Amino acid sequence: MDKKLYWGAMIASIAGIAISIYMTIYKLTDNNAMCMGSGDCATVNASQYSEIYGIPLGVIGLLGYLGILLMLVLEKRIKIFLEYGNMIAMGMSFSGFVYSIYLTYLEIYVIKAICPFCVASAVAITLCFVFTFIRFVRGEN
Repeated sequence: MDKKLYWGAMIASIAGIAISIYMTIYKLTDNNAMCMGSGDCATVNASQYSEIYGIPLGVIGLLGYLGILLMLVLEKRIKIFLEYGNMIAMGMSFSGFVYSIYLTYLEIYVIKAICPFCVASAVAITLCFVFTFIRFVRGEN
């Protein structure tokens, strides 16, 4: 097993967790100072696309990143996850990656504002997907 890919996925998911927590706090408090000078962040946060059925995207991202991290941790401890943990993590990160592409499209072409924290989350989920995909292709669990 290539430990660099495993740890890369772990670190990317932990970074995604941190970003998601930060953005959830921002969404719930509406504290524009948390945008650190980026007006685009406030624009994106105020858009109709920042929630799904009243649930902030930061919460949904947090759950996704926690799920990926959980699969990576469990693959070392539980037999069924030893075989399928990375594949599940890859599927979860692929779903997040595709949704992130959609959200980036919305930022650029619909909202016409770029949130740096959203970009950071997009990078984190892309790295999660790339690392887990390479491990999957190589047959690493």
